[in-house]
Formats: sequence, structure tokens, C-alpha cells
Amino acid sequence: MKRNLKLIALALLFSVASCSFTTKNFDDPDKDKLLLDLITYVLERGHYDARDMDDAFSEAVFDDYLDALDPFRRVLLQKDVDEFAKYRTELDDMIKAKDLTFFNLTYDRYQQRLDEAVEIQKDVLKKPFDFTEDEVINTDYEKLSFAKNKRELKDRWRQQLKLSAIGNFYDYKEAQERQSEADSELEEGEEEPVDELTEEVANMTDQELEEKARNQVAENMSEFFEFTYELERKDYFAQFLNAVVEEFDPHTLYFPPVAKDRFDQQMSGQFQGIGARLQKKNSEVLVTEIISGGPAWRQEELQEGDIIMKVAQEDDVEPTSIVGMRLNDAIKLIKGPKGTEVTLTVRRKLDGSTQDITITRDIVELEEVYAKSAFVEKDDKKFGVINLPKFYFDMRNYKERNAASDLKKEIERLKKQDVEGLVIDLRNNGGGSLKTVVDIAGLFIKEGPVVQVASNGDTPEILVDEDKSILWDGPLVILVNEISASASEILAAAMQDYKRAIIIGSKQTYGKGTVQNVVDLNRWLRKNDYGDMGALKVTTQKFYRVNGGSTQLEGVKSDVVVPDRYSYIDVGEKDQENPLPWDKIRPADYEIWDGYIDFDKTIQSSKERMSKSEQLQLIDQYAKWLKERRDDNTWPLSYQGYKDRVTKSEEFAKRFDAINDFNTGLSYKSLPYEEALFEQDTVLQEKRERWHKSLAKDVYVEEAINVLRDLKINNIRQSNIAAIKD
Repeated sequence: MKRNLKLIALALLFSVASCSFTTKNFDDPDKDKLLLDLITYVLERGHYDARDMDDAFSEAVFDDYLDALDPFRRVLLQKDVDEFAKYRTELDDMIKAKDLTFFNLTYDRYQQRLDEAVEIQKDVLKKPFDFTEDEVINTDYEKLSFAKNKRELKDRWRQQLKLSAIGNFYDYKEAQERQSEADSELEEGEEEPVDELTEEVANMTDQELEEKARNQVAENMSEFFEFTYELERKDYFAQFLNAVVEEFDPHTLYFPPVAKDRFDQQMSGQFQGIGARLQKKNSEVLVTEIISGGPAWRQEELQEGDIIMKVAQEDDVEPTSIVGMRLNDAIKLIKGPKGTEVTLTVRRKLDGSTQDITITRDIVELEEVYAKSAFVEKDDKKFGVINLPKFYFDMRNYKERNAASDLKKEIERLKKQDVEGLVIDLRNNGGGSLKTVVDIAGLFIKEGPVVQVASNGDTPEILVDEDKSILWDGPLVILVNEISASASEILAAAMQDYKRAIIIGSKQTYGKGTVQNVVDLNRWLRKNDYGDMGALKVTTQKFYRVNGGSTQLEGVKSDVVVPDRYSYIDVGEKDQENPLPWDKIRPADYEIWDGYIDFDKTIQSSKERMSKSEQLQLIDQYAKWLKERRDDNTWPLSYQGYKDRVTKSEEFAKRFDAINDFNTGLSYKSLPYEEALFEQDTVLQEKRERWHKSLAKDVYVEEAINVLRDLKINNIRQSNIAAIKD
């Protein structure tokens, strides 16, 4: 794979250099034109299956861009769209010519209509809503046509805002009813403790409740428009660019600089800063969470709920006020390299006092991204469970913390606890680094191919585990669901093809069989007067199982299929726009794992158990009900109608309370190294306790443990391995 990437990089470098992508050689030095030129150039030469930019392409970009620009159909008018439509089949030519007329027109018109929308919603929220009026709203907004005129647009706003308000009104009425029921059950002289909301609304009239509900909507809309007005022209242009690049496939994306930083953070699970999550609220920057283990957490001065008012760097004479500043810009000031200091002027949540807090920045690790493990005892045997949320790695230095090295450590720790079987939980794991997959697969097989990777027109490259050592040679189960994607599918597919593990989960996984590479657009410029241009995540390859099949669209089909809440909801690759097709290639040369003596029998036994599970039958009914609810987009806008719908839904949902009440009776425990950490990190302890409780209620993990118990290892083979190790 490295060979293919180098060829692509060299080809692009030569092409870009020969075309002189420097700002001084452009007739129009506009950054957007340069960005458009760079992206289309990289797409045409680097995408696995570059699509022709023709009239059909233009029409698709036109529709997708307007859907993204006004998804609720409450800003633009039909006459605006009619005016834009003259460019509907011309966008392909305009993109090639770097003609921004269409974008400029839509951006200017959207800003105009946005100002009008602010006034419209303010006017709507001045008047009380009539919750006795019999009307309905369809919340499948993207299927709505655009409003014909401002009167129709105002009525659309009225309905959408009324739906939000009636939800608040319903909650207030429910609080009053709870209080009334509680009061009727009290003995004389007793007082029933009530929550803050109930106490606030207890004696309000319906008229007062309606006003309170409407005011809450007004506050929410104020925050929404505050965020919207923080968006700059470049943010909307990035939206337009993504409407263009996503026509190539669902995973090709343009990353503006801030989005690229966020992507790097997600892939590595770490960043450099103070270790706090921030939110913009009423023009102020609010601390919403102190990240466990980070600099702010260690210092113990900054608290959740504090308002950050000013920021000063080490060499600043005067601090910079961030009140009213864009959140992204404020975050840029607060984040910084490890070892540097930043001083925050904060207004304390507790007493409203102002205080300067100096924090030394450091690497902040997002613990929830990393692998974690636990062990459990059943039938006098111990089994290990490892949850892997993502195949993470440091994009700047792979040797830094990554999923493969962490998984290896967890397995080594579990082996010290004498576990006899291992569960790898890949549910909801959306993927990550391809290299980590190969390294992880190598922990379970002696050596051999793990995945095949093909660039367009090239002979597929086989990525091989060359390490003959096996870290874990015992029973192995992998859990997946419909959200398990990409790298998760590679690992599950390889273990399935080798018959090294039994796969338990959904009918099929997500179905993403493509490889993306992140191209730094700045590297192609000889000179750049515009600052950071961002990056393009572009699909450059497809990967294939060692048996030759593709996971694209079809995913990995579980050995033991079990229903879950996603079973009837369209969430896979096949349900996205513009997915690449399924195909297959020649299988690689590999040998089936010969470590089990009852592999097929164990699968059959599991299927029989699962078919009789009342819990899974209930989950299947629940999944069907979720599908019905998801497809029902019609909501009453009268209080009685809204209440009837919610009440009916809640009554039906009670049938599924047993899902949450279910408990396997198994008790999961942290490993000794983590137990030692709990003495100083109570936040981590609480997170692990919650995880252990969820594992105890997890029917899928319980079945995985049952399968591990049933799997029998070939004793002759184990003896041979032991002899080799000795």
C-alpha cells in the first residue's frame, strides 16, 4: 500500500508543480478559486474512480448544495431557487472555469433571506400559540418544496416553532400532573420534595405555561442564530465544496482547517491544550466539561460552569477578550503546544467572582476513544472483554499511542488474569488506521495476508502479517453491528476467513470497503498568501478480504446473526449517496486456522440459543417499532393530539422496559492496573463502573462469553505451540 501511496503522491506533486499552483500566477488571486482548482485537480488525478463532471454531475451538486444550505426549508423562497436553477446544468463547466458566480449568488441571497428569517421568527414568537387548533406538521423537511412566498414561509416557521413550543408545554403539563398526583398521596402535614422544574410550574395557568414554552423556544432560536451568524463566507464555501466532492463517493470530504484539526484529534484520541470542553452560550464561552487526566483537571482550579472572559499567552502584555468571539477562534487562543502557559480570566460559577487561572498546556488524551478491558468469571472460568471504539493512531507519528499497541497491552494484562477466552467488541466502531488492523490481526494468527488493497488499474497489494509470534492463541469472539465499518470490517473479515474467530452481531456490518487518504492541500503550493487551505480526504483505494470478496456494500455477514435496534433502519453504505460498487478479486494464499476442534458446532449451538432468547425477540420487536416511529413524520400541533401521540408511544414503549431490566447476573471487573488508578481518578472509576453495569445487562456480550466457553482448543496444536515457545 505504501508503494501505491508514494506513486500517487509523486504523480500529484509532479502534476501540481508543472502547473505552477502559486498565488502570483493566478489572474484572480481569490482564495476560493485557488481552493476549487486544487481540489478538482487532486480529485481528477487521485480519486479511485473519478467521476465525469458533466450535466448530471452538475444537477446532483445543485440539489445537494441547496439541501445542505436550507435543510428545514425555512430560509430560501421558491423564486430564489428558480433564479438559481439557470445554473443547474452549468456547475460542471463553472467549476472547471473557477467561476464562482453561482456560489456568490446563493451566498448573498442566503444572507439576505437569513436576516429576513430572523425577523419572521421573532414576529411569530411574539404571539401566543393556539394549542387547541387541529393541525399537523410533516417533519420530513427536505421533501418539502420551498415556500412560494413570504406568507407561506412565515406559516412554515410558525408550524416548526409551534412544534418545539408544544413539546415544552407538554413537559410542563406533565410536571404539574406529577405534582398533583404526589400531593394526593401525601398524608396530612407531609411535604413531597419536588424537582426545580415542577416547583417552578406547579401553580402556573395554561396561559402562563404557553408563554414560558414560547420563551424557551425564543431563547433556543437566539442561540441558533448566534451560532449561524458566527459562520463566515469560507464556512459556506466549504459547504459548497463538499457538495461537489461528495458526488464522487460518500467518504470524500473537504476539511477546512478547523475540521482537519478535529479529524486529527478523533484519529489520535488526543490534542494539546488545557483539557476542557467549551460551548458558546449568549456570546460567552462556557466550560462544559473538565477532561479527566488533563492539565485543568490536574490543577483543580477551572470548574464546569465557569465563563472564560479573557485569554493571555505567556508573552502577552494584555489579555484578549473572547466575549462575542467565534467559538473556534476562542479555542485557537486557548489551545497551544505542550509546555506553554495560558492565563484565563474566568467568572466563577459558584459566586460570580472574577479570577485569573494560569494553566500549563499538555497532551490531553480522550480516554473514551481508547481501548479498555475488563474480565468476568463464569462457570469457574475467566474471560476477557476488550472494547475498541476506534482504530486510532497519531497521524504525525504512528509509533506514538495507537490501537494496536494498546490492544496488545490489554491482552497481555488479561493473560496475567488467566482468562480462557477473549471478546473484541467492535460495535459502533467506525474504523480508522489500516495499519493498526494488520498489526492487530497479527496478534491472533501466526503469519499471513490480512487484507488486499487495490488502486484503480493496479495489481492489488497484499498486506501481510509477517510476525510469526501469536500473542493470543485461545478462543476468540468478535462483536459487530450495522455501525461497525471500514477497519472494523477488515479485522472481522480476516478473522472470519481464517476461521480464527466467531463473529456475532448484525446481519451485516456497515459495508464500507474503501480506503481514504488525507491530502494536505498546502503542500501543493509553492507560495501561499492565504493561510491554511485545509485538506481533502479522498478515496484512493478499495480493500478486499483475503478470500477475494469486497466488503463494499455487503459488509461482513455475522456467523451468528442477532437482532439489534438498527436492524430495520437504513444506516449502511448501501443507503448513502454515490457509493462505489461491489466487486471481487482473486483470493490471497492463506491457511485456515486449525486451532479449534468444534468451530461449526459452536456456531450452531449459539444460533439455537439465540433463537430461543426472549430478550432478543423483544429487541427485534423494539427494532421494528423504532422503524415505524422513524417513518412516521406527522405530528399533531394541538395539545390533545400531541399528548395522545406521546402517551400512546410511551404506553407501547413500556412493553420494552424489560430490555433495560434484563441482567445477565455476571459481574465484570477492572484489571489491577486500573484499580490502582481509581484511587486518584474517581471520574475514571465512575466511567468504568457504568461500563461494567452496561456489560452485565448486555445479552450480546453474555452470548459471546457462552461461545468462548463452548469453543474447544485443539490440545495437540496447543502442545506444539508451547514447544515452539519453549
